[in-house]
Amino acid sequence: MRLRPKPASTVRTAPTAPQYPPRTGGGTAAADAAVELRAVRRTYGRGDSTVHALRGIDLALPRGSFTAVMGPSGSGKSTFLQCAAGLDKPTAGSVLLGGTDITGLSENKLTQLRRSRIGFIFQSFNLLPSLTVQQNVLLPQRLAGGRPDRRRAAGLLAQVGLEGYGRRRPGQLSGGQQQRVAIARALVTAPEVVFADEPTGALDTNTAREVLGLLRHAVDRLGVTVVMVTHDPVAASFADRVLFLADGAFAGRLERPDPTEIADHMVALTTAGTDRAARIARAAA
Repeated sequence: MRLRPKPASTVRTAPTAPQYPPRTGGGTAAADAAVELRAVRRTYGRGDSTVHALRGIDLALPRGSFTAVMGPSGSGKSTFLQCAAGLDKPTAGSVLLGGTDITGLSENKLTQLRRSRIGFIFQSFNLLPSLTVQQNVLLPQRLAGGRPDRRRAAGLLAQVGLEGYGRRRPGQLSGGQQQRVAIARALVTAPEVVFADEPTGALDTNTAREVLGLLRHAVDRLGVTVVMVTHDPVAASFADRVLFLADGAFAGRLERPDPTEIADHMVALTTAGTDRAARIARAAA
């Protein structure tokens, strides 16, 4: 996959990361949002054991953008992703996908929506070992009740560098190749949004960069909106923006940052959280 480089003066990126051309459009107004969260809260438990995983999240992510979400352990990253993707329902507030309020949908309608308008990529690939690569890619279309488009599957496999691999089984592929299959599978239904949960967590550095380049390509060339949770500053530097969560609330935002800036921000957040926990412990003693 060859991409035209972006002029160096327009963006700051990691020194060794590939660079990409600017997109047109992609405003930040809620009307152009691919994903919107309005005063989203998520709590677990009751009384003294209540956990406030999300504390009133307000956010609108523009179409055709790449957003990374980071934060210390327990900051609410996974809960944010699950609520935004319709995998979990907020305790309060609403979530909109392309202007559709998905908060009150029945589980059947939510399932239909996720199958047709959302793609998922996970750290563990989640490929079915008994199916071929092509069958894994086509699985979302089958689950959605559509007719499998083998030509589209072959085209997507070619885009992710796996042309001719359709008849192989996942067990015959490397970890990086399996994640490429997962990306093709996430894109096969032409989703509005792809949610990625630590997509490079199980990969070596070079393979991770290749996978991140494919996600960047999906945004820049295909107009897909990507929302990625990651702990890796280098992975986050591939995004248009990085949002930081701490204690269930947003605690910062960086636009087109380099890995060093991201790492510095994470250190500050982690240090602040450790200091806060120490103060609480001393007060309770």
